Amino acid sequence: MNQQSQSQVNSTQVTPKINHGGHDLFDSHEIIAGMINVLDQYMIFRTFMKDQELISLLDRQYTFIESQYNVLAEAFSTGQPPSQSTGVYKMTLSHNVQFGLTPSQPKKPNRNISEVKEAGLSAHMLGLIKGQASLMGMAASEITNPIVRRVVADTVPNFIELAYEIFLYQNKHQYYQVPQLKDSDAQAMTSAYQSVNGQPATMPQPKAPLQ
Repeated sequence: MNQQSQSQVNSTQVTPKINHGGHDLFDSHEIIAGMINVLDQYMIFRTFMKDQELISLLDRQYTFIESQYNVLAEAFSTGQPPSQSTGVYKMTLSHNVQFGLTPSQPKKPNRNISEVKEAGLSAHMLGLIKGQASLMGMAASEITNPIVRRVVADTVPNFIELAYEIFLYQNKHQYYQVPQLKDSDAQAMTSAYQSVNGQPATMPQPKAPLQ
């Protein structure tokens, strides 16, 4: 057997043991690196914060994200079930959303570092967490390693909760305002769909196979 054939055989033998496709290795690296990026930027954001409520929120989320990072990094590096579960993030803010618009100053880019305030910092936090949740949600449907896939999939709901908590903070302080449609329009929108029962009367037949 020549060297090239031997190499092909070895590659075939090793791949199943790795239990990772190339695509999901890249995705997993991107997810784990993204979690590091979130943690690093949270630490940077903290240096600009003055509102103790936002500082407490950031610290609570930082600790939880770090725990999720450790779980995923362990599962990814060992291919075995992690020693700890992903857990469940429990926010502390009230779920009461304030609806309506209150007049406020138009937004513009900061022109000086002293203009960095809680409104912008919390918006950056929200963007980071939403982006990470989206990335994990897309990747979880294609990751071939079952343990890593399950860890990533279980982490998505937690990141959704993280993002929603930041939204609630922003909404509470009128950084993220929520306009509403007039009642008649909202009612029309929510009544636009109806459920169906049973199977369709007839299902289309598959096309005949090509000859």
